[in-house]
Amino acid sequence: MISLGGFLLRRLSKRWLDLLLALVLLVILSPLMILIAILIRIDSRGPALFRQRRLTKNGRVFILYKFRTMVENAEYMHTGIFSYADDFRVTRVGRFLRKTSLDELPQLLNVVRGDMSVVGPRPPVWYELGDYDSLSEEYRKRFRVLPGITGLAQVAGRNELTWDEKVKYDNEYVDLFDKYGVLVDLKILGLTVVRVLSMRGVIEPKREISDACSELATSKSGSAVLQKAGENGDRGYRS
Repeated sequence: MISLGGFLLRRLSKRWLDLLLALVLLVILSPLMILIAILIRIDSRGPALFRQRRLTKNGRVFILYKFRTMVENAEYMHTGIFSYADDFRVTRVGRFLRKTSLDELPQLLNVVRGDMSVVGPRPPVWYELGDYDSLSEEYRKRFRVLPGITGLAQVAGRNELTWDEKVKYDNEYVDLFDKYGVLVDLKILGLTVVRVLSMRGVIEPKREISDACSELATSKSGSAVLQKAGENGDRGYRS
């Protein structure tokens, strides 16, 4: 059993670490972020920032920020939220940003706002998993903590993993954090540096994307998810 005092201490220390890292990195990286924004605007039509509704702790919807790496309205084209190597929707600057993971930098703002943590399960698109209330306990467990910019699943394989494998690692992270607190976050941050430098697992293989789209189209909830994907209510959050 986890004592209430230990639980609160873990949560407070995590929030302090998040704020410290996010604020320091925003200050240090602000010139680079401004340069990236300018290059995106020069390279292709559309805003520099990509905004999208995602799920955070306890299934609450929030607006996630990333640097735009695809053409406008890419979410409503071709394979939708799924991307793969040589995806024609990815811009020239976007290809570099994805390869180096620099497109994730604006999520430091999400961390400051309290919608995300630096370390945690990646937040899915709001309609990606179907109805939150209908999710199994296994899938809902990962929503007991704030989503992260990086996480155990990202350092274990990132997009090389299936959704079920990602959920397994995400749930393992929840258990590890309950035991070790921010120590596990610090270890994952170190592993993240190695993973980013390796530039592996950034984009899902095209074959797996095709399989995922087919599975979505034929699944019980597929039609409902696809309907949500095209609802006008999400048109304000484009790639």
